[in-house]
Amino acid sequence: MDIARDPEFCSMIDRLRDEIQGDSEAALADFEELVATRDESEFARVLTAPGQPLWAREIASFRLGLAGDARAFEALVLLLNHRDPERCVSAAYALARLGDPRTARAAAALATNELRVAYALLPVRLLADLRAPESVPALMTVLERRLKADDPHWRVGVACAEGLGALGDVRARPVLEAAIPHPRLGPAARTALGRLADQPTRRLAD
Repeated sequence: MDIARDPEFCSMIDRLRDEIQGDSEAALADFEELVATRDESEFARVLTAPGQPLWAREIASFRLGLAGDARAFEALVLLLNHRDPERCVSAAYALARLGDPRTARAAAALATNELRVAYALLPVRLLADLRAPESVPALMTVLERRLKADDPHWRVGVACAEGLGALGDVRARPVLEAAIPHPRLGPAARTALGRLADQPTRRLAD
């Protein structure tokens, strides 16, 4: 796909352009130049050069990620754990297309870090998209932690239930059944169990 037609790239660029509108004319010119470049070596330089603004690192890692260049991996993982959910969305999109074997392990580590559970939504969704061996155990672990009725991070639990349903691995049945009584998790858990019922013996690693 032509990068200029990639909807997530266009969304990211529009967001970043809005962010830097108050910056200097030189910064705006640098931004437009980086958006227009096709030189992967320039993107790699941006990731390693000191003093680069966050928007430049985001563009560079995104472009390298879509190109399957492993030099993007570390920067994208950092962005996946960013406090700004829109940056997490862009990073998850690029990581899903990077094809780096380290991605699932990194996403699982972020998703299961209870100290960062407020930022776990995108790592959880990425794990479901990756369909990796790490995906089901990590999603089960996070969902089990969200079973308290007053848990403030129930949206993360809903994403786990949805992901487990999409993955269709029967190992998830016990934790999904345990989630049914939960006032917020119950609907997603029931839907996921319905999807598991269509493949009663499937395991993701099979």
